[in-house]
Amino acid sequence: MDPERAVPERSGTSPETGSAAPSSRPGSLATSAPTSGSGDRRPPHAAYAAARRHRWLLGPALLLLAIVVVRAFLVTPFGIPSESMQDTLLIGDRILVSRTTAPADLQRGDIIVFDASQAFNLRVPERGIVQTLVEAVESLAGKGQPTDYVKRIIGLPGDRVRCCATDGRLEVNGVAVSEPYVAPGQKPSALTFDVTVPADRFWVMGDNRGSSSDSRAHLGDPGGGMVPGDDIIGKVWVRYWPLGRLGSVDQGQIASVPRNGE
Repeated sequence: MDPERAVPERSGTSPETGSAAPSSRPGSLATSAPTSGSGDRRPPHAAYAAARRHRWLLGPALLLLAIVVVRAFLVTPFGIPSESMQDTLLIGDRILVSRTTAPADLQRGDIIVFDASQAFNLRVPERGIVQTLVEAVESLAGKGQPTDYVKRIIGLPGDRVRCCATDGRLEVNGVAVSEPYVAPGQKPSALTFDVTVPADRFWVMGDNRGSSSDSRAHLGDPGGGMVPGDDIIGKVWVRYWPLGRLGSVDQGQIASVPRNGE
């Protein structure tokens, strides 16, 4: 006989088919407390109360998400770390850069911020997770990456840019151009050059020509110092700091110049 099967002792009557006899062992229970499938015995109102206690996090989370979206698609803050764009932009100026201008819509004279790692053959430092997070937080206050540069567009795709014309000015497609934004006392360029800008690239220079590491300084690098359109972060829009210099940044558009070969 199988010892694991209990066979009731026969008496005058037999139990109903399908009925279960309650255990007669001491301490045994006929029923047990119900539990949820996850084993969580907290009543529903406890979970609701916990959610209410943390709902204050929703506002900051939505604000952070809005900042990330705005920075990624609309405007991005940057700080000016050097004197290369003096006197248009000074060290310590804070600017907003519009990300809505496509490279095809940029004009000669526009001031742009771009990632110079490819155009200027810069080494990109390796970053760990902690450093990446720190830089992400710092970027909210306008601190850019070490490879982010701000310069002025002088040559568009297809332009021939030369220095210098017989009168000492910069020449674009055979036309000597006036550059009122160049820092006082600075020559258009102390370095002579004659380049033709490839398709989808831009020739850029700083306004403080004697203190600017721009396209001229990277003529011998792969790409010849020309900035790819895909590396352009955006066009400088407005200066928001210091308050005494609050306002739009003068783009100093270069006078109309014919296309190369026309």
